[in-house]
Amino acid sequence: MKDVNTADFKITSKFSITDTPTTIDTGCSDLKTHDALKKVSKKLGKLQDKMYANNRYSVLVCLQGMDTSGKDSLIREVFRRFNARGVNVYSFKTPSGAELEHDYLWRHYIALPERGKFSVFNRSHYENVLITRVHPEYILNENLPGINSVDDIPKNIWKQRFEQINNFEKHIAQNGVVVFKFFLHLSKEEQRQRLLRRLNKPEHNWKFAPADLEERELWDDYQKYYEDAINHTSKDDAPWYVIPADNKETARYLVAKTIYDALKKYDDIKEPEVNEEVLEHINAYKKKLNEEE
Repeated sequence: MKDVNTADFKITSKFSITDTPTTIDTGCSDLKTHDALKKVSKKLGKLQDKMYANNRYSVLVCLQGMDTSGKDSLIREVFRRFNARGVNVYSFKTPSGAELEHDYLWRHYIALPERGKFSVFNRSHYENVLITRVHPEYILNENLPGINSVDDIPKNIWKQRFEQINNFEKHIAQNGVVVFKFFLHLSKEEQRQRLLRRLNKPEHNWKFAPADLEERELWDDYQKYYEDAINHTSKDDAPWYVIPADNKETARYLVAKTIYDALKKYDDIKEPEVNEEVLEHINAYKKKLNEEE
């Protein structure tokens, strides 16, 4: 496999969605890429065990992308080698009545990872500057003061929300949460092919909904608002990584390697030192246990 520098996918300057490729040549077959993913995923699992013992940092992974961009399967493959206690996955769908009784960040805040653990957000708080921007009528469900119709929505609400999200992510980062945000960058043609596969394979028909085609008609709007959101919220504390997603195996590998490459730089993530009393009497403890045989 060609040497891949994951920093190349990090957004550190103005991002143009149309100028960013949805594919990358790794010089490998899907099978070899899958083998590479298995290796880095295993390393991630071991690192998470060390983080659990260290009990200082936690990790938040946010996954965003158009329908069919591969979020579900990516989560399954990247985190399958984790100890189950070390990772929690949250799929944020339409807010419930209880969630709408709070501000839009509340349901994401209570899902943040405990120290030593990972939380994976399948869709995230960014839906509140993406889908609500494409469908501003959804804002009305939040019952915000002074907003009784779409016409009442202030023009600067999105700028306000970008600032609120930046503050939220800066706050959690300063308190030990390592934040990764991945946009799975899919081409419109690849989405068409994946939707067709859902229709052509009876066992996958359940994944398809007529609304998928309705949302596809709004492709250009979503692309524009993704670009805007990423440009406003890719910060040092919580950077965006734009991952070419037309090939699922490659996208999974790049996400796993990006997370691992970043976390292995934390030289203070180490297992705690063994209690001196345990070290002093370790042979006696082993002898006692062996005598029980």
